[in-house]
Amino acid sequence: MQKMMKKIDKKQKGFTLTEILIAIAIVAIMSTVVALNFLGETDKARLIRVKNDLTSLQAALNSYYSDNGFFPTTDQGLQALVQKPSQEPVPGNYRRGGYISGGSIVKDPWDSSYQYISPGQNGEYDLFSMGADKRPGGEGKFQDIGTWNMNTVKFNDEN
Repeated sequence: MQKMMKKIDKKQKGFTLTEILIAIAIVAIMSTVVALNFLGETDKARLIRVKNDLTSLQAALNSYYSDNGFFPTTDQGLQALVQKPSQEPVPGNYRRGGYISGGSIVKDPWDSSYQYISPGQNGEYDLFSMGADKRPGGEGKFQDIGTWNMNTVKFNDEN
């Protein structure tokens, strides 16, 4: 039996240092490629989320208008979609439970509040996110994304 064990031990081989370093290099290169592709997709996913949020908020604002004949004022803000405003103009046909399920207004993907101005410069109201830099203006992922431009905004090389 000891002879058999010695034969098995002699036949076993391990990886050389060179083989291990090559394997580590390949894994590092693949991780870099995947990470770079993923980072671009994150920006695109954020843009898609902003577009979806703006579309949902637009629908809620349009329902509010349909029920009451006017949009909330800037001072009433988007909170008017969740809780009946007590300041003028007070909506006479406010929906029981509000216009947004869940009882709160979502934040944009950069954890900022969506901006609402009524009357707006781009329509009856302006509804927008200030983007990744959380400041007015900007370009690329730092640009404002609003109801007036959400269908034309693109990040990176999105088609």
